[in-house]
Amino acid sequence: MVAQDTPVPVAKATADKKDEKDKEKDSSIPEETPIEELTEEDRALKEDLEMLVTRLKEKDQSLWGPSLEAMSKSIRSATSSMTSVPKPLKFLRPHYTTFREMFETWPEGPDKKTFADVLSVLSMTNSDQEEKAVLKYRMLGAGGEVGHWGHEYVRHISGEIGRRINEPDTNIETRNSLVALSKEIVAYDMGHNTESEACDLLMEIECLDVLEQFVDSSCYERVCLYLISCVPYVPEPEDKNLLKTALNLYYKFEVYPLALRCAIQLNDMELVQEVFSNCKDPAVQKQLAFILGRQQLFLELDEDQFPDAEELMEIMSNVHLNTNFQSLARELDIMEPKVPEDIYKSHLENVRPYGPSNVDSARQNLAASFVNGFVNCAFGNDKLLAENGNKWLYKNKEHGMMSATASLGLILLWDVDGGLTQIDKYLYSSEDYIKCGALLACGIVNSGVRNECDPALALLSDYVLHQSNNMRIGSIVGLGLAYAGSNREDVIELLLPVLSDSNSTLEVVGQTALALGMVAIASCHGDVTSTILQTMMDKSETELKDTHCRFLALGLALTYLGKQEEASPAIEALKVVGDPLGKMAATLVEVVAYAGTGDVLKIQKMLHLCSEHYEVTRDEGKKDKKEKQEAETKKLEAETGIAQQMVAVIGIALIAMAEELGAEMALRSYSNLLRYGEPCIRRVVPLALAMLSASNPKLEIIDTLSKLSHDSDSEVAHNAIFAMGIVGSGTNNARLANMLRQLAQYYHKDANNLFMVRLAQGLVHLGKGTLTLSPYHSDRMLMSRVAVGGLLGAIVAFMDVNNLIIGKSHYLLYHLVSAIQPRMLVTFNEDLKPLPVPVRVGQAVDVVGQAGKPKTITGFQTHTTPVLLAHGERAELGTNEYTPLTPVMEGFVILRKNEDMEE
Repeated sequence: MVAQDTPVPVAKATADKKDEKDKEKDSSIPEETPIEELTEEDRALKEDLEMLVTRLKEKDQSLWGPSLEAMSKSIRSATSSMTSVPKPLKFLRPHYTTFREMFETWPEGPDKKTFADVLSVLSMTNSDQEEKAVLKYRMLGAGGEVGHWGHEYVRHISGEIGRRINEPDTNIETRNSLVALSKEIVAYDMGHNTESEACDLLMEIECLDVLEQFVDSSCYERVCLYLISCVPYVPEPEDKNLLKTALNLYYKFEVYPLALRCAIQLNDMELVQEVFSNCKDPAVQKQLAFILGRQQLFLELDEDQFPDAEELMEIMSNVHLNTNFQSLARELDIMEPKVPEDIYKSHLENVRPYGPSNVDSARQNLAASFVNGFVNCAFGNDKLLAENGNKWLYKNKEHGMMSATASLGLILLWDVDGGLTQIDKYLYSSEDYIKCGALLACGIVNSGVRNECDPALALLSDYVLHQSNNMRIGSIVGLGLAYAGSNREDVIELLLPVLSDSNSTLEVVGQTALALGMVAIASCHGDVTSTILQTMMDKSETELKDTHCRFLALGLALTYLGKQEEASPAIEALKVVGDPLGKMAATLVEVVAYAGTGDVLKIQKMLHLCSEHYEVTRDEGKKDKKEKQEAETKKLEAETGIAQQMVAVIGIALIAMAEELGAEMALRSYSNLLRYGEPCIRRVVPLALAMLSASNPKLEIIDTLSKLSHDSDSEVAHNAIFAMGIVGSGTNNARLANMLRQLAQYYHKDANNLFMVRLAQGLVHLGKGTLTLSPYHSDRMLMSRVAVGGLLGAIVAFMDVNNLIIGKSHYLLYHLVSAIQPRMLVTFNEDLKPLPVPVRVGQAVDVVGQAGKPKTITGFQTHTTPVLLAHGERAELGTNEYTPLTPVMEGFVILRKNEDMEE
């Protein structure tokens, strides 16, 4: 044994000796090798610098000044363009510690200040970030222009200022000198195409208000674009500061359309009114009115102040939306009405019909009514209801009749004058369900359009407290859709008494709360919130478990949409409401209040809620009183937790949909939740994906939903199929259409799933591919609050798909109407006459933080307006003959003749 072991120490000793020799070699490398590798020029530079260092070590102070001057000149000439570590810094780096020690011993005077400047630059090569030496020596130095030492030096200083100013020991004097230095840096950055770094520095030191004095007409666009793109990534109230700064800059350069976008995003109606009033150009005022109309905001204008007040209010009211949409349809030659079979394409399905092939199923007729409504939406004509409507309506049963009649509202969408005439005859039907549907259709037709005669209010107000609860539902949901986002006091006062009326069923109460939430959306309306809260508190424990009560929570939440911190009093008040509704409502109010903000902390909170596990206990035979009570408590806890989790899953999408990065991260979280989450979470994930990507059929989302559409859990399958419809809504996506046809074959014997497939097929071909459900517009900067409310109305209904959508409450699908908008670009001249011009349409390119004037679209094709814009596409004017009055080419754009263009 010993003999075998002896060689090991010998080998180890040999290895150790070898290592020592290597170390000796290594230690000598810095001495000799670089000198051999240096070029003639570099060797001369090194020797010169070594000589200057030797002079600085001399006692003779007269040598210090010229030596430092020569050293500074050498460093300055090398740092002006920095692609690698400059040679002078490389050669002086070994002397850094010596220099610092020398600096402490030098007497005060101009030489010491110059030395401090040199040390400040040299400190960039020192990796100790904590010390902040670059800034320390800069403050002790002679000052001078900060940009002399090159761009990299400026970046170092900026970073260190940000860290230093937030330290607790920073006094007012230090802070003031840091702010003064920051202003120098900002001026330098603005002149050198690094506006984003200037903005970052001012955000860090909380002095954004000084930005305005450094911005000129050559760079304000880049500065504002950067500030606005930072909004989803900063906490409140910083986000509002960024938007206000951008708004002030747009004001300064009189870019009113973009200033208005900032005011809308701030959700401040006073500011919106101010921007509108400050704009004096009549054509630009019309352009602003179009932007407000798209966001469904309305301003009462004074005729003394605005000569064109009537025309401007007409534009804001979207009165001409139907006419302009139909002229687009004529241009695209798609006016011919379609029948559901054109969408189903049953002849392509290789399913042999079982039984007689012409059997009329009430459920499939109901599906056909929805499909017919969605496909011919806003075209004003169809083949099922236009010719002999009653014949088709009587092919449906009870509540089916109501939804089938209401689909007429979809077909006549936005055509208030012509549409109501066609619906009117059904208001006198002997069948109550048809009357209810006609009332709902009246509301749908008025959705997003204001009419000074208020036909919807006149027609529907008499039925709000009708003895028949079905009539109430038709009129109340109709009013909610017709006046969504209007915050009209008369409508609110009409609806509030229904909540406390003893004859109202829970379904009526739920829909009233939702209608109130839609009317008073994002307004924190005191009467609405207090009445809904009171109604919740008055309900018994059994009633709070009813599925319709969740609409009370949604109605309350919508009044706080996007209001962030302002929702906290309501969340506190909900602690008094019994479970499971109380906690679920509190979570819903919280996520809706932060909708579209991208708030990471809230997303983390929701993910944490989703990670909990709740055991749903079953009754197991006889138990004594105490055990029963414990089991009841556990059951209630589980129900509460599950309800919270379902809301939290949708909440993640609602908060994260603001920007691409957040949406992508949410998508990853959902794949984990699908893999490891509870069954209740899996059921809601498809709905969350629909919210996250409405009218944007991303490949990975379609594939995920396609897998889930074959799930063994019927609710997961129903929701996934519906989500496929929402994700592809209005896109005519061929891949999705094919998937849905295959699903129709797969589920041809399953009536409920087939109903869902038909709905999804109708949605994918929404408005024959000309409409969208996406809540984002204006280059994805603005979120339409009314659209989010409409999508949430439908999605919350699908949280209990079996009892509501597949049951008798399928009319809830019509909440999607609030989100329907044309995805077109139409150009007008200043007299609002259509003006066909060539435009380039291509994929939008993110140009935030890029210098100069980079291309904003890629892979473009040139078309003549009017044109359709898909998700993620952007348009540019393809001619110099005209200039657009808004930089964002989307929706309705007014063009002005370009006077600078040479004839």
